[in-house]
Amino acid sequence: MTIREATVDDAEELCGLINEIIEAGGTTAIEEPLSPELLADWFISGEFALICHVAQAGSGLAGFQSLSLYGDLPEAWADIATFARLNPKIPGVGTALFAATLAAARKRKIDIINATIRADNTGGLAYYEKMGFRTYNTLEKVPLRDGTPVDRIQKQYQVKEDRSGR
Repeated sequence: MTIREATVDDAEELCGLINEIIEAGGTTAIEEPLSPELLADWFISGEFALICHVAQAGSGLAGFQSLSLYGDLPEAWADIATFARLNPKIPGVGTALFAATLAAARKRKIDIINATIRADNTGGLAYYEKMGFRTYNTLEKVPLRDGTPVDRIQKQYQVKEDRSGR
């Protein structure tokens, strides 16, 4: 598996990957399928996109992870989004992507990475916890498109190194 920066040329393949996740339901807050153009705008090359990495496994893309500046984040914060192919699932994609994302965050002088995860996304919650993110807030009963209320768990990762060099 290799990790590299995404380009707009990846948008069509990534669109297939994310739309499969959206269609499966239950993990992402994105509820409508994306077009390649919208995916590129949100995650790769748009006004709020900072960096996007892809995991290449064999001849295809196994996942992607992006940092962006959507919403009302404090200064020196960025939002993270992570998507890994459902079929076939390839172990280690998220860990490999986060190493590249963390290096990019440090280079861009980001102090905190914010992840907002649906409370019913147990896999996503476990992934971010494993990467070192810690819960700092819960957005209660955020309605899905059909009106179903689902909490959103906000987790943060401290990028800025402390004085001990960690």
